[in-house]
Amino acid sequence: MLTTVVGSYPPIPQEPKTFKDKFLNILGAYDNYKPAIALAVSDQIKAGVDIISDGQVRAGMLEIFANAIPGMMVEDKTPKIVGKIRPSPASICGEDFKYTLKIAQNISKDYGNSKKTLKEGVKGVKGIITGPSTLVFSSRIEGFYKKKDDAIIDLAYALKEEAHYLEDAGAIYIQIDEPFISTGMVNISTAKKAIEIIIKDLSIPVGLHVCGDVTSVFDQLLIFPVDIIDCEFAGIPGNMKALQNVNFHGKKIGFGCFDTKNDRVETKEEIENLIKKGIDLIGSENMIIDPDCGMRMRSHDSAFKKLKTMVKVAKTL
Repeated sequence: MLTTVVGSYPPIPQEPKTFKDKFLNILGAYDNYKPAIALAVSDQIKAGVDIISDGQVRAGMLEIFANAIPGMMVEDKTPKIVGKIRPSPASICGEDFKYTLKIAQNISKDYGNSKKTLKEGVKGVKGIITGPSTLVFSSRIEGFYKKKDDAIIDLAYALKEEAHYLEDAGAIYIQIDEPFISTGMVNISTAKKAIEIIIKDLSIPVGLHVCGDVTSVFDQLLIFPVDIIDCEFAGIPGNMKALQNVNFHGKKIGFGCFDTKNDRVETKEEIENLIKKGIDLIGSENMIIDPDCGMRMRSHDSAFKKLKTMVKVAKTL
């Protein structure tokens, strides 16, 4: 079975150590997050993960986008919508994506695979976008918009450009993170329309990550025009019920198989038993194995060991 990550990895920025880096730092040209990206990439590949990410180490999933999109800002750690939302004049994650791809290909040429497919054996780097519904519902609206739905649609058009940039940069697929959809606060019809806007004209697969309890919305998620629905099944065992007797409309299920809310490293048997339950319900050919959610808050040691155990189990089933 293919393995992947949901996105974020413990950020470990580094102060300049070498003479060259110290000199670059004096010039204001040293980027202390590049070593963090390199570590995230190296760890994922060492663990054996097939489809990796840049680790989203620079900031949280909201701040990365709210800081870059015109019409939004972050103040006192709170994302805000302060004006008409427009596309960013430059790619938001593109440079980190290209750096990730370069690091990965230096470690293994397999990550230069140009096949944009989700078949067994493929390796690559995926592009990750925080979804418009989650961005809007996590932000304080202080200007221009009276209705959240209007802001969501404008954000969708802004994020559409980012999705195309990541595709052109070599993403094997695009993952859109929409954890807010499981809260019941989001208008599903608007959320679906926004996703349709973002992915229109993309030629690579698209995944939708929705964490939390999805039992009340899972049927609706399956009609979104995406290739993968990714959910957590370790931290919320009740989500397994959603997989019973359902028409998946040809979609694969991103199967979160270990809890990302704590540092305890699950045993091989715990992960194996959960994945086997998933196989019994939907078949291994319909599963992509990954963590429940991002691992930004986990310790570095825990995150790596959890990934390594996950891959070891997935490759033996």
